[in-house]
Amino acid sequence: MLRRDLVMLGLVSAGLAACGPRVPVGADGLPQATIFRITEDDARAIPFRMLESVNTLRRAAGAGPVQLDVQLNAAAATHSRDMAVQNRPWHFGSNGSSPVDRLRQVGYPGAFVGEVISESFEDDATTLRAWMADRETRGVILDRTATRLGIAWFQEQGGKIWWTMVLGR
Repeated sequence: MLRRDLVMLGLVSAGLAACGPRVPVGADGLPQATIFRITEDDARAIPFRMLESVNTLRRAAGAGPVQLDVQLNAAAATHSRDMAVQNRPWHFGSNGSSPVDRLRQVGYPGAFVGEVISESFEDDATTLRAWMADRETRGVILDRTATRLGIAWFQEQGGKIWWTMVLGR
């Protein structure tokens, strides 16, 4: 009787395991990173999801809300593409431009507050969590003088995403 119960328990366990999500495993036995592919629907939603999340975090920190700004979005998009071309996450363009230069190039009339960047295969929420986990990038996002936000990304064929968030006032 005990043997039959163990066999049944094993079959049920195997059946349940087969129903769960399958996580790809690498040669090292560790789970492989999944690639977040940005769809057209995502592309329309990401700026508003990011804005809502950033404003929730800012409100919790006692900072005022920011608004999306098309010029800051344009500056962020330019930099995301340029980082992909350079294949490195840093704040300077391949032409030597700084974040302030990029704001001037798009005609932004306000002041530059800060820029946060990322190179990842992860979605916008995971990227924002990573930015908030770092003291320096968290400080930019929660800067009380910021009133405007630009967010953009560039996704390579292989799935890597170059994220840029620019804050201004």
